Amino acid sequence: MRIALLVFLPLLTGPAAYALGRRREVWRDNAGAFLAAGSVLLSVSLVIARLYGEAASLSIPGVLAGGLSFTADGFRSVYSLITSVMWLGTSLFAREYFRREREGLDRYWMFTLMTLGATQGVMLSADLMTTFVFFEILSLTSFTWVMHEQTPGALRAGYTYLFIAIFGGLVLLMGLFLLYDQCGTLAFGKLGAAASRGDPAVIFTAAVCVLLGFGAKAGMFPLHVWLPMAHPVAPSPASALLSGILTKVGIYGILMTTLEIFADSRPFGALILVLGLVTMFLGAVLALCSVNLKRTLACSSMSQIGFILTGIGSMALCNAAGETAGAALALSGAVLHMVNHSMLKLLLFMAAGVVVMNLHVLTLDQIRGWGRKKYALHIAFLLGALGISGVPLFNGYLSKSMLHEGLVHLMEAEEGWLLHGAEWIFLISGGCTFAYMLKLYRCLFWEKNTPKRQARFDRMGSGMNPLSTAVILLSALFPVLLGLPGAATALGSFMTGTSVHFSAFAWENLKGALISLGIGGAVYAGIAETVLRSKGSYVNRWPVWADLEGKVYRPLFQRWLPETFGPVAAVFAHNVVLVPLCRNLVLAGTLIGRVLADSLDAVLVLLRRTVVREVKIQTGQGPIGRLRQFERASEEAFRPLRENFSFAMLMACLGILLIFGLLVWML
Repeated sequence: MRIALLVFLPLLTGPAAYALGRRREVWRDNAGAFLAAGSVLLSVSLVIARLYGEAASLSIPGVLAGGLSFTADGFRSVYSLITSVMWLGTSLFAREYFRREREGLDRYWMFTLMTLGATQGVMLSADLMTTFVFFEILSLTSFTWVMHEQTPGALRAGYTYLFIAIFGGLVLLMGLFLLYDQCGTLAFGKLGAAASRGDPAVIFTAAVCVLLGFGAKAGMFPLHVWLPMAHPVAPSPASALLSGILTKVGIYGILMTTLEIFADSRPFGALILVLGLVTMFLGAVLALCSVNLKRTLACSSMSQIGFILTGIGSMALCNAAGETAGAALALSGAVLHMVNHSMLKLLLFMAAGVVVMNLHVLTLDQIRGWGRKKYALHIAFLLGALGISGVPLFNGYLSKSMLHEGLVHLMEAEEGWLLHGAEWIFLISGGCTFAYMLKLYRCLFWEKNTPKRQARFDRMGSGMNPLSTAVILLSALFPVLLGLPGAATALGSFMTGTSVHFSAFAWENLKGALISLGIGGAVYAGIAETVLRSKGSYVNRWPVWADLEGKVYRPLFQRWLPETFGPVAAVFAHNVVLVPLCRNLVLAGTLIGRVLADSLDAVLVLLRRTVVREVKIQTGQGPIGRLRQFERASEEAFRPLRENFSFAMLMACLGILLIFGLLVWML
């Protein structure tokens, strides 16, 4: 019953919250907060039950082929609680954040509650099909967060997010088809034994599809492009959830697939390790170059996801090498860093939200010096920065030290210069984390703006009401509480079910942290304060040609892939008869996708101009006919919709054709 309430009650009450908001906004806000508080209590009961050796479960037969199944072991119950706590914190903070906003809030709260239910459905799922169902639901419901402001930047970011979600979902579904064909089940508890009897090549191919599908939501390279775009345009409470929880939905799928099928696979572990290292380092460099507060935090999330993936890859490689102690440390470090990152991003994005709701700007030059004399915000942000930078005595230090020690165990078991290079990437990425957080901290709380603007900043007081202050300060306790070695090791053992022997303040662990922090100080002094600044202003030195979405993905899927898919598919199928068939399918699919996209665009425009009336029609001339007004306004609104929504629909169509091509090749 508790699992059913956690998963389905928010899904069902989302539309009710929308209706309440149409009557009285305070009813809607209270309903969202009370439901999040109820979720916290239910999640706490799952954790307590697990402490006493009980694991709640739920099966719903008759849905899809094998039904839906849920369970609440140590890892799942803890992440159910983390999810509920984050929803409660952001719900309380959102009351002040949206205090001057009216448009779209009923929609926001409806989809926020529905996303809560879908996220709980993923975190408590006991098989991959259940995970997939709720994974797709939350992709659609959370899509509205990114587009909430309805600016051109929000629309573009929203449809990029939708494209990545569609692509990831299709690839994930391909992997599930292959797994089910080989294993006859998708239940986590049965996959390992069943996969051992299947074709290793097909199983590995399926696992790579699952990795890419879940990696799209996690922000893993090369499917990370939505993260830096979505967070700056989404409301700050939504950004906290996107970064702190929705990326962990992807990590959950990757972690469970690895544990159940490839816990001791050298090739799969190496693949995850390499992708983790690239994601970790690239995210840190992007964050260092960013001149936008929320974009920096978004790129930071990408980098921290890389740390977690590195731990998962190290765990598999340690198992393959017989290093069980290293595997346990790497796994515990990965799950602890998941928890730490979730709570840290809750704190940091709410702190960024305080800046946004007061200044309505995000660029560092404009917000410089705003946090001076705002002591509560100063303390909260500082604790979050220390935690995520891996400074000793705070939570990030413990999880990163476990990850580093797991990597060291792997180096001892598998000699090679590549692993030594991986360790240095790990340490340098951690140093870059310290550098960009120091950059944000100094910009907000120590630098001064122009005298006139700084005087205005100082007159703003704390910048938040007592409720928001309490929520942020309570969130600031997590970096300290989870930084206690006993609490961290106990939590890691509870989540993984294995005992971890870890000496938090051993010299080797302290030395690794000090090396990383020293690198960060050097990067800050030598790069952040010199190369990335010009005449006192912050400058983004990231090259334009390195934009993966604009320079690679859009040309690839809009032009190159449709032109070459037919012949390539035929070559793979070893049948030249299929060349014209595949080419015609591509042309027909593109045409169908275009027709569907344009027709849906037209419906959206019609709704916006008649029922919803989101855009006001303004003219500088005398009175003209309503039909002419509609035509002008529709033309103005149609252009961005066609550029973005049509692109997303075209991606869906091409994804279906890719699945068809794979099936043709297999048959």
